[in-house]
Amino acid sequence: MTKARRRVAGATAAAFALSAALVGCSGGAQTTIDVPEQVDQSLPAETIASLEEAVTSAMIGSGSPGAIAGVWAPWSGSWVAGLGTQEVGGGAAVTTDMQFRAGLVTREMTCDALFVAQAEGKLDVDDSVVDYVAGVPDLEDVTLRQLCDSTSGIGSHESTLFEMWLQNPERVWNAQELASFGLGQERATDPGEVYSSSDSGYVLLGMALERATQLSAADYFAQYITQPLDLPATGLGSAFYGDAVLEGHLSRKVDGAYDCVEPVNVTSLSTSSGFTDSGAVTDINDLGRYAQALAAESLMPDDTDRFDDPKPPSPQSPSWHTTIGGAFQAGSLVGQNGAVPGYLTAAFADPDTGLTVAVVLNNSAAGSSFIRNLAWQLAAIASKAPAAADQTTPEAGLPWTAEQYQTDLAKRAICAAPAE
Repeated sequence: MTKARRRVAGATAAAFALSAALVGCSGGAQTTIDVPEQVDQSLPAETIASLEEAVTSAMIGSGSPGAIAGVWAPWSGSWVAGLGTQEVGGGAAVTTDMQFRAGLVTREMTCDALFVAQAEGKLDVDDSVVDYVAGVPDLEDVTLRQLCDSTSGIGSHESTLFEMWLQNPERVWNAQELASFGLGQERATDPGEVYSSSDSGYVLLGMALERATQLSAADYFAQYITQPLDLPATGLGSAFYGDAVLEGHLSRKVDGAYDCVEPVNVTSLSTSSGFTDSGAVTDINDLGRYAQALAAESLMPDDTDRFDDPKPPSPQSPSWHTTIGGAFQAGSLVGQNGAVPGYLTAAFADPDTGLTVAVVLNNSAAGSSFIRNLAWQLAAIASKAPAAADQTTPEAGLPWTAEQYQTDLAKRAICAAPAE
């Protein structure tokens, strides 16, 4: 899936605008995101009603009191909304300017930095990990590219550290300490063979990039990603920094059932627990803009081979669902989805049509597949949006329907609507 193949036929480097809120306005050189220009109007009322109904239903099913969603269909319009409240049963209203955890979208950003650093001559993506990270001699056969693709076979640390994170949420974690818990596990596969999600792998990649670039992870995220793409609400560190933050919750099991009435508030969990695997924070407009930049390969050199050899995420995955370069491909969409304590986040975009969906739910208990399927449901709804005046609805469709994922999400629901 090379950069050239992703270009819209006959497209030019026209000015990009997801919506008025997404247009870059800061000083300095900005990266052009080469996708169809966004119609400056709201999506039709009927489409918005269907989108809102889908998100509201997912909020109930996941036990999330709040959600933020953004959908951009360049030929038809856009919809960006905060729904619900900060706490179960009430609290402040959720608004679209709130910052939240970007979750596994961070992986895509870390891989962006890897390929930009290669373009600058600071490393080769096929270098061994041991060239940049000390104390891991048994990883000589693992490359930086394999860490990005999550085909290294290295284990994960989340299951070991999860309860520690909740018990001491404000602790700032050292990246090497995080990775050590994954490295202590037996390798799942030989390097390069199959996809096997590894949070420790992305942490190791982040450490290698610090060595290669001589920059902190926060600084190379800024230099390589957030500044060129003008993402002021997006960054990597140890805590939120925005004026408004979406509260994050986690329903725990009590007597075999999820407690959907009194979930644990985990907003204060240090984002250092995610580092370059899942530690970035963002807001909905930045997330939408980044999703399009990732899909259009806006930060990549023209000869990039980042997405050339995709693999199925699992043996059961349909042929249209693959993964490579820190991202998933789902039909014509490119993006990521995942769960971190307190937040379910997903963002996908189609580089040819510009269709983009970004969504976050503020209870993470339902898991990453739940938010992925919600994003795909929203994409299916938006893909059918009628064209605005002087516009044409894209011919290409998605290999699933909104009804399919509506049914799936109902089956995955962990909470029921409260009794009236």
